[in-house]
Amino acid sequence: MPDDARPIDPYVSTIRHIDLALQGGGSHGAFTWGVLDRLLEDGHLEFHGISGTSAGAINASVMATGYQRGGREGARQALRDFWMDVSRSGSIFAPFTSGKVTDNFNLGMLPGYQWASTFFRSFSPYEFNPLNLNPLRDVLYRHVDERAIRGCPLHLFVTATSVTTGQPRVFTNRDLSLDALLASACLPFLFQAVTIGDDAYWDGGYTGNPAIYPLIYQTEYLDILLVRINPLVREGVPHHTEEILDRINEITFNAGLISEMRAISFVSRLMREGKLDPGRYKDLRLHMVADDKNLAELGAASKFNTDRGFLEQLFALGHAAASRWLKRHRDDIGVKPSLDIDHEFLKVPKLR
Repeated sequence: MPDDARPIDPYVSTIRHIDLALQGGGSHGAFTWGVLDRLLEDGHLEFHGISGTSAGAINASVMATGYQRGGREGARQALRDFWMDVSRSGSIFAPFTSGKVTDNFNLGMLPGYQWASTFFRSFSPYEFNPLNLNPLRDVLYRHVDERAIRGCPLHLFVTATSVTTGQPRVFTNRDLSLDALLASACLPFLFQAVTIGDDAYWDGGYTGNPAIYPLIYQTEYLDILLVRINPLVREGVPHHTEEILDRINEITFNAGLISEMRAISFVSRLMREGKLDPGRYKDLRLHMVADDKNLAELGAASKFNTDRGFLEQLFALGHAAASRWLKRHRDDIGVKPSLDIDHEFLKVPKLR
């Protein structure tokens, strides 16, 4: 070794390439804001493809806008500016609900929320909101630059669900717009379907939360980091109508992701057994940042809560979860998966 040569510390100096998959979940997307802020702060991860749905898609688009304008620090500032604007703009994820926020942020306990929930099940948004008002559009207009996204080196994939076919549509940088983001976050009991071209769209969570396959077919890297904000497991059996509906929504919005994970696990097993051509198929390395312990304690109604203190609490949880993941698994990127798909998603017992 030459006299001036120094051993390279891979933890500090190696750039690691990774794609991101960002779940949606209303204001719980502030958890993902915290994760992204920590990953951008780290400085040694290089992102390529980002697939997002609903709040995940919005986070990706805001980050891409800031990244194009000011690199990593620009992306971090753009995300903070967006979520602080959300806190000032009211409940943009359910703008027709009302009620005072309690200390534990549990909107589901408020009489106003219970009334609004019953109201929304009785009338469609075409009846109670004939002018199709959506305050989220104004917030997005202030923080998402369509031209910046189209020129950004980050490859975005935003999923919405076709009302006509029930199939996902994935919008990419070249056709991504504010309408596509609104479509990806369009809950059909709250907002009128978003028309783009000849089709109408609802929330992408029904068909992919988030969609993984665009990262498989349209990016070159094998490492994908999933930021999951919807708990897979919730203890107990719900008895009240609201609790039942909320759990049904959670199961529905996780179904597409679980199906894709099952397919990825199957392909990986065939690859390990030498039964598939590695030139045609990818043996993905999956990773995940999540915090079920804390997020599962929050009721589904809290996804509509945009109180600043609540958003900052979620940010802190996401930032801490990303820090833990980086400490444990940063060196796994490019080497091996850190997510056991079978155990986490398919509940296949580990062999002892």
